[in-house]
Amino acid sequence: MSAKISGKSKAKIEFANYKILPLLFGDHDRNIARIEQKLRVSIGCFGNQIEVKGSEKSINQAIATIETLYKKLDIEGEQDSLDFEIIDAAIEWILNSTDEHGKPDLTGFDTQFGKLETWKRRIIPRSPSQQTYVKSLLKSEVSLGVGPAGTGKTYLAIAVAVSLLKKRQVERLILSRPAVEAGERLGFLPGDMKEKIDPYLRPLYDALFDMMPSENVERMIENGQIEVAPLAFMRGRTLANSFVILDEAQNTTPAQMKMFLTRMGENSRVCVTGDLSQIDLPPNIKSGLKDAIEVLEKISGISIIRFSGNDIIRHPMVTRIVNAYDKREGNHLYEVPAE
Repeated sequence: MSAKISGKSKAKIEFANYKILPLLFGDHDRNIARIEQKLRVSIGCFGNQIEVKGSEKSINQAIATIETLYKKLDIEGEQDSLDFEIIDAAIEWILNSTDEHGKPDLTGFDTQFGKLETWKRRIIPRSPSQQTYVKSLLKSEVSLGVGPAGTGKTYLAIAVAVSLLKKRQVERLILSRPAVEAGERLGFLPGDMKEKIDPYLRPLYDALFDMMPSENVERMIENGQIEVAPLAFMRGRTLANSFVILDEAQNTTPAQMKMFLTRMGENSRVCVTGDLSQIDLPPNIKSGLKDAIEVLEKISGISIIRFSGNDIIRHPMVTRIVNAYDKREGNHLYEVPAE
């Protein structure tokens, strides 16, 4: 491979094993088109060579992505055709990872470990922090995921839980959230208790429907395999053979957090997610998530994964919004340097 660095840069890559190029390029070169779109480069295919044009940074990112996917097809024997999930995961990893020289780094990117098979889609961690998080969810009995919006804390936790449910490694999936936003106004909302609470649990339902056919979700809710409930409904229960997720945990009190964590029963896993920059509790009440991190930091078997603004995988604008709010509020919890 040779690269010429200039105002309008370009680089060529030559592949030794031309037989796997159809898998790398995809039908009608759709995989190459995906990389062009995501990384803002132009890629021309000529036999067993490709030419990449764009900015120096974009070229380096595209080359790192293509080389990694090629090696996985050639060396590691992953002879299945690539899909957009794997390609997008590699690109997101590239965008969120650099080595000590500031160059794109796909070290540790692994499409096998942490590949979560759900009913509707395959989900792959898209940054080193996400991969560490998935490993902790699969190995630790209690995991805490803390960080800003868009880092995949809740989505990946539900993906792990759905994957384990599909493989019958757990019997139940229990999703919970504190309904802090409702406060005293809850009683004034129309409808029965379920209709009052459901809007606060809707993000959890959305993630489930993204991974499972709606009929599966509805059937499992009816037979008790899946339960979506406000935190208050957890009191007094012992949850065995379950994967239990508490979302928006920054809005729990220390007493509520202790109550939740002590619901854990035999053969269960617990995941707690939250964003310490979005606490909706009254100023005089300490966040149960912040308290739990302080209390549980050094306890064996508990993993605490901290995400930063670098791990945001939504639209790039989300990173800039997080930075702007953190800068104004002076907490700099998740701020990342501007390019």
